[in-house]
Amino acid sequence: MAKNPKIDHTDRKILQILQGNAKITNAQLSKDIGLSPAPTLERVKKLEQMGLIKSYHAQLDTQKVGLGVTTFVQVFLASHKKSYLDAFVEKISTIDNVVECHHVTGSCDFLLKIVTEDIQSYQKLMLEQVSEIEEIGNMQSMVVLSTFKDNKVLPLPE
Repeated sequence: MAKNPKIDHTDRKILQILQGNAKITNAQLSKDIGLSPAPTLERVKKLEQMGLIKSYHAQLDTQKVGLGVTTFVQVFLASHKKSYLDAFVEKISTIDNVVECHHVTGSCDFLLKIVTEDIQSYQKLMLEQVSEIEEIGNMQSMVVLSTFKDNKVLPLPE
């Protein structure tokens, strides 16, 4: 796959629509972009094959599914050796409540997004799983009080 695959205005329109509603029918999508269904479906398949569309997901309401606490955790590794980084990534990837893990620049090494049922579950997760990862030197947690923007739609460059 090319680093920045060439896509045209119609492809961008398809990507914008699918980000907002991945359940849209091909018939409705074709109507919205002004193409017939067969070429629309071909374009969607091409975008999938190019890796621009990685997967389709249902966005769940964390509160309604019983995940009432979201935290961001800054992780500082005990060492910056590649073996530490690789071991940390391997171990953190096995913890389901860690829904995002970003290797970042700045004062910390990784930024985690964690969702749990409540503060007690969060404390248990941190004590019994996350803090048991030997490669971690230090952590700092931030509990989300409220969320004002949680947009999953990417702004596509022209």
